[in-house]
Amino acid sequence: MADTFILVENLRKRYKDAQSDSLFPVSFSVNTGEKFGVLGPNGAGKTTLISILTGILNPSSGKYHYIKDGVYLQPNHLKMQLGFVPQDYAFYDMLTAMQNMMYFGALYKLTKKEILKRSEELFEILDLQEVAHKKVVYFSGGMKRRLNLAIGIVHRPLVLFLDEPTVGADVQSKHAMIAYLNVLNEQGTTIIYTSHHMQEAQLFCNRIAFIRKGRMLACDTPYDLMKRYKSADMETLFINLSQTEDITKYV
Repeated sequence: MADTFILVENLRKRYKDAQSDSLFPVSFSVNTGEKFGVLGPNGAGKTTLISILTGILNPSSGKYHYIKDGVYLQPNHLKMQLGFVPQDYAFYDMLTAMQNMMYFGALYKLTKKEILKRSEELFEILDLQEVAHKKVVYFSGGMKRRLNLAIGIVHRPLVLFLDEPTVGADVQSKHAMIAYLNVLNEQGTTIIYTSHHMQEAQLFCNRIAFIRKGRMLACDTPYDLMKRYKSADMETLFINLSQTEDITKYV
């Protein structure tokens, strides 16, 4: 039986002065060692959900817990074990790749020796070794995406949040990133992944939650979802779910 690692209970978010909720009450769980996908179009509420679970935003109501060895924890107790790769680039353009790694690694209390060793390892895996000492402003989009990932995992996080991690990346960069994310997962990292790329998510994730306009439409394995809703692929499934007028029937 799988161990629950993240437990979400009726989580809701309404931004200040907004007329409606950006995230309606959602409930789900993520198992230890799982690759859990949150899929939906732009503006669906994916980033809001991830921002709450990483402690960046406070929910308007509802609760979420991290559970480790049967003990309920809040994100601040696991802060140094959380990894976050945002959709927007999270580095300094005028620094080199290595300087960025040194800066962000220090934020996670890593020693200089630890950061250098980890950076060299990641640069080789993600094919950044030849540009390690070049300013990031001159990088291609794919290089920037790979560096964004390297920064988010420099400290070997216990749980990794990925918000559209491959958007805009070339095919080679996507392949390198997904391949290494699978390795990290096999080594014990729990991954929560948001995207609007259905095929990529179908191949990568163990379970998937579909979200639209802040509401969760369905949550299960890709195979079981396609079978349940008689869909040939994930794109067809999501279109069918999104076009229904009574979306509450899928919650």
